[in-house]
Amino acid sequence: MIWKKEPDLDLINKWCEKTAVDNNGIVIVEATEDSLIGTMPIDERTVQPQRRLHGGVSCVLSESLASIGANMTLDQTKYTAFGISIEANHLRPVMEGKSVKGIATPIHIGKTIQVWTTSIYDDQEKLICNSKLTLAVVKTR
Repeated sequence: MIWKKEPDLDLINKWCEKTAVDNNGIVIVEATEDSLIGTMPIDERTVQPQRRLHGGVSCVLSESLASIGANMTLDQTKYTAFGISIEANHLRPVMEGKSVKGIATPIHIGKTIQVWTTSIYDDQEKLICNSKLTLAVVKTR
């Protein structure tokens, strides 16, 4: 298990209240041995004017899952991780009325840098976006 302590999904989702995570309807639904999984609705909060999932909001889901996951691997009383670079490939559109699922997994968990990849799937399990997030690990102030 990569987590510093056993993940508590209720606590994680409560921690995300009144943030961009919560405002976009993102819910953390599962933590496996080495991944963090969340869902996000496709509704007025997450679509572009053409009613398709907004690419920037896909990045919000990706960065949220990877950042939460990265911080869960750390002793948060001593360290915190912040995203410093994100790269995303948007592969197919998703229309309003559906939801998406993101799965974030680490590529590298280092002392000063972490790299995570997030794959986002539609409700047909088709890959719609893949991203890579690089995070800096710094001492907590």
